[in-house]
Amino acid sequence: MADQTQLDDALAGSWDIAISDFALGDFGALEALRSIQERAVDLPLIVVSGKIRDCDVLSALKAGAADHMTRKNLMRLNAAVEREMRAAKMRRDRVRLEEQFRQAQKMEAVGRLAGGVAHDFNNLLTVITGYSDLLLTSRDLKEAHRTALEEIRRSAERGGALTHQLLAFSRRQPMVSRTVRLNDLVIQMEKMLRRLIGEDIELVTIPAAAQDTVTADPGRMEQVIMNLVVNARDAMPNGGKLTIETGTIHLNENFSAKHIGVPAGPHVTISISDTGIGMDEETQSHLFEPFFTTKGPGRGTGLGLATAYGIVRQSGGAIGMFSELGTGTTARIYLPLVEDQTAAASERAQAHPELDGVETILLVEDEARVRKLIVDVLTGRGYRVMEATRGEEAIRLCKQHRGKIDLAVVDVVMPEMSGPGVVKQIALVCPDARVLYISGYTDEAIVHHGIPQSGAAFLQKPFMPNALARKVREVLDTRSNSAGE
Repeated sequence: MADQTQLDDALAGSWDIAISDFALGDFGALEALRSIQERAVDLPLIVVSGKIRDCDVLSALKAGAADHMTRKNLMRLNAAVEREMRAAKMRRDRVRLEEQFRQAQKMEAVGRLAGGVAHDFNNLLTVITGYSDLLLTSRDLKEAHRTALEEIRRSAERGGALTHQLLAFSRRQPMVSRTVRLNDLVIQMEKMLRRLIGEDIELVTIPAAAQDTVTADPGRMEQVIMNLVVNARDAMPNGGKLTIETGTIHLNENFSAKHIGVPAGPHVTISISDTGIGMDEETQSHLFEPFFTTKGPGRGTGLGLATAYGIVRQSGGAIGMFSELGTGTTARIYLPLVEDQTAAASERAQAHPELDGVETILLVEDEARVRKLIVDVLTGRGYRVMEATRGEEAIRLCKQHRGKIDLAVVDVVMPEMSGPGVVKQIALVCPDARVLYISGYTDEAIVHHGIPQSGAAFLQKPFMPNALARKVREVLDTRSNSAGE
């Protein structure tokens, strides 16, 4: 480079290494190094010169030059270039890993906060949504009261959704994964998405993945797609075009190295592209941070993309955003391809149309309001319910009861004795009793107590009365899941 202007123009591009003479008139290696450092560009510079004083070599190295050699000794130039390019790659990899670690720390911090309040919050929401639902089944309810109750229930559901969002992006929300066909998922969502984006945006869906089977929670994946579509809609205030396309791709080891936990191999992709205003690099660098939003006050929580990131990562995949100002944005999700084990089989999980019963159920729940709600729901459907507030009381009831206990509905985390501990003691007295665990705690606590490994049935709070009745009937009609197994 002959002057500062030419160097500035060159630094706007992408370079792996720079080679400079020590002095080129008034502009040389020292000036070039100063410009590179001011721009914070990771660009190694090797000084090549003719005859030069030792003090000038020392000045260049102190200024940040990667190496120095004279024109008479260029034999090691290739080796120096290769060495510096390897070192630069290692630095970039380290910076990327540090950024991923910082992102994980941010999610962990907010996730711990959310997890800390989730249990109590979910218990409250269970009571609010449960009793609202029960009251709404009354036929002689006044219309004004019905409207008020529906608003209470909707507000409680929104509160539950916010908790789920917080837990999902921090990867603390339990997921019910199964085999999913992404082409079918996109087609099923199309009608709903058209209503969501409005008439001034053209929606195009291209379910083009030749193989589209993944293992994921379909409800969570719908949430991811909806969050991304809402962001795309908001980026096109004057209308535009939104394209949702599925495809297949083989990710190599380089991609896997950049996205920890994502295996190399065949993946299914979902691409959501808009023709909106786009984003600059600074905005893109913060996209997946919790509570970061470019929307005005009251228009966004800053959790949409963070939630999508958490769900996709929890599903073993990756998500990337590609955008330029004025040309729009593409969000791309990568999920590992699995062999199709006929998702239809899991879809046809036996839905029992009749949710009533006459069996005897032992309920072990320390939260009084939740316990009363569950008793009201189950006795209203014909079941006989025995209540216990603690583990010791539950064991005593089992020993005193002369008939058969068909099902134990047990809270996972309780004072004095945990749910699994209670179940072990119950199994000694009533080995044929089936078990249904319930909890408002996060996935981390459930895993800690070994619930997933045990294969026991589980219902996450908050739940609706019908969901509870359906799960109870399902467990009672299942041959496994007994306390003695």
